[in-house]
Amino acid sequence: MSSGDARLVIVTGGSRGIGAAVARLAGVRGYAVAVNYLQNQGAALRVVEEIELAGGSAVPIRGNVAQEADIVRLFREAEEAFGRVYGLVNNAGITGGFARVEEIQTKNLLDALVTNVAGPILCAREAVKRMSTRNGGRGGSIVNISSLAARTGGAGEWVHYAATKGAVNSFTVGLAREVAAEGIRVNAVAPGLIDTDIHASNGAPDRPRLLSPSIPLRRSGRAEEVAEGVIWLLSDAASYTTGAILEIGGGR
Repeated sequence: MSSGDARLVIVTGGSRGIGAAVARLAGVRGYAVAVNYLQNQGAALRVVEEIELAGGSAVPIRGNVAQEADIVRLFREAEEAFGRVYGLVNNAGITGGFARVEEIQTKNLLDALVTNVAGPILCAREAVKRMSTRNGGRGGSIVNISSLAARTGGAGEWVHYAATKGAVNSFTVGLAREVAAEGIRVNAVAPGLIDTDIHASNGAPDRPRLLSPSIPLRRSGRAEEVAEGVIWLLSDAASYTTGAILEIGGGR
C-alpha cells in the first residue's frame, strides 16, 4: 500500500510511551501516520524511522495540543503530507504530578485540564470537521486515551489527573452519540498500570514494580499491549463499536 492509498492516522504525543507504540503499530498495519510531538524531536524521528524501515509511511509534526493554533496546524500539515485524515488517537497528556488534593498547585491543575481535556476536544473538533459525512467527509475513527484512574480515582496520587480522564470518558460517550450517524466512531482505551517512562518522569521510577502485586495478572502492562486495543478500535474490525471505554489494565 502506497502512502497515497493508506489511511491517515494522527497520533498526538506519538514520540514516547503508549503514543509511540500506537504510531509504530499503526504504521505496521498499513496506516500513514502523523507522529505528533512537543519537545523531543529526536524521539519522534526515531519512531518515524522505525515505521519507514518496516515499510510504512510517517511524518513527524511538532505541536502543543494545549495550543489551538498548533492543533489546527497539525491537521493541516498531516493532510498536506498524506491526504484526508481517517483516524485520530488523542494520546498526548500530562499527569500534573503526584499530589494529594490539598497539595495541588493551581498551575499544574490548569495545565492538566487544558492538555488532557481541552486538547482532545479541540483535536476531535478538527477531526470531525474533516471526517463527518455531514461536512462532506468519508467517516473515520477517533480513539481517546483515558486511564483506569478515571474509575479508581487516583486517591493519594493524582485525583486531579483522574478527574481529567473522567472528563475524557464522558466526552467519548457524548461525541460518539453525536456523530454516530455521520460515519464517525468514537471510543476510548483506559490503560491501567503500564510500564512507561511516565512513572520516572513523575519521580517514581519503581512504581510499576511496587504496584504489580496489586494487579490480578500480577504484572504491569506494556505499551504494545495497549496499542493493540487502540488499533483494533481504529480498524474496520470494530465497525459496530462506538462509545466504548476499553479497559486494558490486567483485571484491576
